[in-house]
Amino acid sequence: MMDEDTRNHILAVLERIRNKRARIVIEHILEHGYITTEELEHYGYKHPPRAARDVREAGIPLETFRVSSADGSRNIAAYRFGDLKDIRESRLQGRKAFPKQLKKTLYEQCGGKCVICGGKFDSRYLQIDHRVPYEIAGGLDFDTPEHFMLLCGSCNRAKSWSCEHCPNWETRAPSTCEACYWANPADYRHIATIEIRRLDMLFSEDSEVALYEILKDRAIEQDVLMPEFVKSLLARSLKNND
Repeated sequence: MMDEDTRNHILAVLERIRNKRARIVIEHILEHGYITTEELEHYGYKHPPRAARDVREAGIPLETFRVSSADGSRNIAAYRFGDLKDIRESRLQGRKAFPKQLKKTLYEQCGGKCVICGGKFDSRYLQIDHRVPYEIAGGLDFDTPEHFMLLCGSCNRAKSWSCEHCPNWETRAPSTCEACYWANPADYRHIATIEIRRLDMLFSEDSEVALYEILKDRAIEQDVLMPEFVKSLLARSLKNND
């Protein structure tokens, strides 16, 4: 059970948090001791880990553990407070909104392309993201655009999932993130601490779509997956050029 002094401290912290999802999670945990992903879905949040992430980004430590679902058919994730001595006071006001000029600057720098997949999009379809996650590095100076990147919605979701399941999410070493694919796909040493390499490509213009269809048909003819076929094609091309 939470003692009265700790509860009062959390209530005082809660007054300084503006993020709605974070407040709902904190208030529920104060009342019930923890909150499950099912309960978050009942609140209307279809991606429960995002709500938990809002709490952590607000500087409140959370622990993830497993409980039985309401019908007892499966194990699901649940969240409770971690060590409240680790509350990060500087985070309590939450993120600051990205200025419009930052997006304009980034859009010009990347030529309107998603930094991960290279797809070209109108500005409204690209999202500003921290190269090193906010959870790790906190808020960074908006006057330093190199700390940020523009991503399409699909790549941003993929990055979020990968980062949230990375061991560095707990150790919080910015240098580890800086060497990751998700921070700098043009020059990296690992992906979420795993020594692997990745290449994302988007075929968008008519000529590129036609090329994709040719590659797809040839992969089908050889009964191999597209990534395997493209890698074998590149390997043969490099060998012939040696």
